[in-house]
Amino acid sequence: MRAGPVTGRNSRARAFRAALPCLALIALMGTAAQAQTVTPDLFSSRRTSQTTPADSPLRRTAAEVNDPLNSPKLQDNDKDKPAPSRIGQIPKYGLPAASGAADSGYDSLNRKRKKPKYYPGQARPKPPVGPGSPPPPIASNTRLRLSIPPSESAHKTPIPPAMAGTVVGQPPRKRLRIDDDPFGAVGDYAGSFLIKSAVEFSGGYDTNPGRLAVAQARPFYVIAPEFVAFSDWERHALVADLRGSFTGYTSNLTPNADGTPLSAPLDIDRPSFIGHVDGRLDVSRDTRLTGQGRLFVSTDNPGSPNVQAGLARYPIYTTVGGTLGVDQNFNRLQVSAGAAVDRTDYTNSKLTDGTSSTNDDRNFSQYGGVGRVSYDLRPGLKPFVEVQGDSRVHDLRLDRNGFARDSNGGYVKGGTSFEFSRLLTGEIGVGYAARDYADPRLDRLEGLLVSSSLVWTATPLTTAKFYSDTTITETTLPGTSGVLTHIYTVEVDHDFRRWLTAIGKFTWGDLDYQGNPRRDKIYTLSGEAIYKMNRNVWLRGTLRRDWLDSNLPGNSTASTVAMLGVRLQH
Repeated sequence: MRAGPVTGRNSRARAFRAALPCLALIALMGTAAQAQTVTPDLFSSRRTSQTTPADSPLRRTAAEVNDPLNSPKLQDNDKDKPAPSRIGQIPKYGLPAASGAADSGYDSLNRKRKKPKYYPGQARPKPPVGPGSPPPPIASNTRLRLSIPPSESAHKTPIPPAMAGTVVGQPPRKRLRIDDDPFGAVGDYAGSFLIKSAVEFSGGYDTNPGRLAVAQARPFYVIAPEFVAFSDWERHALVADLRGSFTGYTSNLTPNADGTPLSAPLDIDRPSFIGHVDGRLDVSRDTRLTGQGRLFVSTDNPGSPNVQAGLARYPIYTTVGGTLGVDQNFNRLQVSAGAAVDRTDYTNSKLTDGTSSTNDDRNFSQYGGVGRVSYDLRPGLKPFVEVQGDSRVHDLRLDRNGFARDSNGGYVKGGTSFEFSRLLTGEIGVGYAARDYADPRLDRLEGLLVSSSLVWTATPLTTAKFYSDTTITETTLPGTSGVLTHIYTVEVDHDFRRWLTAIGKFTWGDLDYQGNPRRDKIYTLSGEAIYKMNRNVWLRGTLRRDWLDSNLPGNSTASTVAMLGVRLQH
């Protein structure tokens, strides 16, 4: 076998000859080229820039840059060395991380910073608005709401913040008191008195105005003026409240065909007036003098047994009187006392035959006094005890039936006034009333006394009221001491709108003619709607049903009243 060159040795020789020039070239250019360090940035998909990224672990911090040990100015060995040349060096741009933060500012590396120190009285800067910052302050005259309804800002002309009072730091403007009755009368000032007046014109139809057993219907009209005046003084007070009405019918009642007299007058027109003037004189913080002057004008109620048969018109009676008292506070204890004088006079009765009869036996004077002691047990709860006594002296010793009507009487009652969270307010009292007559043939007039006045605000639009009262009145029935009357009333008011109100009322009561077998029960059910056009004009509609149920035959009556009116007020 002929020997030849070895193929493996030849290939290695050729590779060595090719690598030798490359090594020589690398050795000659070693100072111009450097090896590149393999870092994660080489494999990043982001575009690079001349500024080192903030999250780079190779970025120098401000502490390293400002470290005195790394500063060439403080190294003694390098004082004589010249500054390093920047020729051939790679330039560096940007600032090291956190190099622009102060000692108390934000540090991107989350290092603990120093808290700023302030001199006494130096204003502290407000923190920037951001997460965790408190909400901006609300002006003191701005109402706090959880959510603002669209109607607050819809279709309203914008006004400057200074006028609206919403500027932060602006002195609070005095807010006007909320008007509880936006459709009430405004009134006029005359000196230091606020005067309000009104007049109401109504017309309607009554199915039994005379309250007869055999009803006779008649249309009617009512004219009712009002006048109220309040004093506006820092101390003391004076209030005048005058209200009157006149009910007129277009025609008289028809007499009975058999000639027997009616139990009601032929002319059933009726006037009415209630007026009183109250005053208070503040002697000191705990002592007050009080006074009242009053006038009452009316007639006997239709259907009453006191109405004489065969009358041409109702006799009118007037009661005029006054009260003078004093109120004294002893810390929580309040003591009140007063003396009262009243005078009642009746006009003569005009009969259908043209004659007249006197009512002097019904005229009397009343002298009395009242005392009341109350104690503020707790806020909203004030128990009291009240005692009253009076004496009635008639102009004539004997009445038309030969009975002596002079009497002495009074009452005692106890109760409390209360106010529970302004939802339920009022006063309730229970006691005993009695009256003794000079004539021994007349029994003592006595009975349970109940007086109350409660107001329950069920909702801002609905109010329920309850009233009760007990009175002892005179009568002309022979052998009858008097009439003990209990009246109870439930009323519900609802505002469908501020200008539209509905009122439902139910009244019941009993009349006890002591010394006489007669017992009467009365019931009244009424509904009323009030449309308030503005502060000066109201429209009112009323529908009422009255019942008088008597245990004596021929005395029970019923009536329906429909009425529509307009009220003018100022």
